[in-house]
This record gives sequence, C-alpha cells and structure tokens, in this order.
Amino acid sequence: MSQRIECFFDLSSPWTCLAFHNLRPLAQRTGAIVRWRPFLVGGVHNAVNRGFVESRNTELNSPKWRQMAQSLMDWAALSGVTMNFPSRHFPLRSVLVMRCCCVLEPDQAQLESFMDAAFAAYFTEQKNLDEPAVVESVAGAIGLDGRALLEQAQTSEIKEKLRANTDEAVGRGAFGSPSLFVPLGDGERLYFGNDQLPLVEWALAQQPINPTSPERSSAG
Repeated sequence: MSQRIECFFDLSSPWTCLAFHNLRPLAQRTGAIVRWRPFLVGGVHNAVNRGFVESRNTELNSPKWRQMAQSLMDWAALSGVTMNFPSRHFPLRSVLVMRCCCVLEPDQAQLESFMDAAFAAYFTEQKNLDEPAVVESVAGAIGLDGRALLEQAQTSEIKEKLRANTDEAVGRGAFGSPSLFVPLGDGERLYFGNDQLPLVEWALAQQPINPTSPERSSAG
C-alpha cells in the first residue's frame, strides 16, 4: 500500500495555506496519499494551547512575532504563493467554512479543490470566509452548489463531525494547524507546520513502498 499522510487543517492558518501548496508536490514526489482532515484550530487552542492565543494578542510587536511574520513572507515567496496577510478579517472565525470542509471530506478531490479556492480567497484576495455569500461564491467557482453546501454545513451531523475531528486531533497530540501524521515504525509521528515538511518526507522514506503495489503504481 502507498504511504499516507493525514493532514488536520484549518483554513484560517497562513502556515497551513503554505503547507497545502508545498505538501501536494511532496506527495507527488514520494507517491504518498494525503488525506485532508478538517478541524477547528480554535478548539484545539482552547483544549491544549491557550498560551498561543494569549501571546498572539499581547506580543505581536515582540522580536519573536516580527521574525515569524518575516519568515511567513519569505516562505510565501519561496513557495510562489501570493500572501496578502493579515487582512482586516484576521483572525478569521472559521467555523462555517470548516463545516463546509467537513461536508466535502468524503470526496477528497473535491475538498482539495475547495481548499485551493478558499485559501486564495482569504490569503490572496482578502475575502472574509466567515460570510456565507463569500463561501457560496468560492464553492460556485469550482462547480459546486454553494447554497446546498451551506445548508448541509448547518446540519447536526456535520457540526458533530467537526467536533469529532477536532477531538480526534487533540487526542492524537495535535496543538495547532497544520498537524500532519505519518506512520512510522509501529506507530505514527506528528509533524507541525509547513517548516517540518522536510521531516515528513524523511519519515516517508523510512518505510519503503513495494514498487509492485497496484496502489503505488496508480499514484504515479
């Protein structure tokens, strides 16, 4: 079987936007399959990482945060991503759009297309993904019925799905977005953020794929 990467993500995170653009070519190079898992990063912070939110609110002018902002822009340039961040919609209340991602999760190709369009809308075009009309437009741009997507996102089943994904990520050790899980040895390894993608690729290389595997061949 092909190697797999599980990526728990929230569309509100700029580092997740960069990881999204860099993880896909990594998967093509390695033959790995990425499974995108929507969760609510605010729920993760509330559970295990309250200090991050507090520091973001009080230390934005500190040397550490200024360096992080510069690093973000440098990574965007390296990745070929137009990053107009932060916008007046930061921090984003992402509950609605992440519920929409949960609706699409069973169809990973469709979810990936929605993620691509949503990242561009928020980080490049500075649109507010908390506005239903914006989310509907993003969905429509990739051929989805945006209104139907929004209606389904409000069902109790989907609300519970987002909570369950968030709880699962926390239970497995996640503390932010993106959280990437890679099988390694008899267990799995958690990697956090765009900067650790080289370690993701290293971890994948520790478990060679059977070159005759039908699934490996179909992946390219």
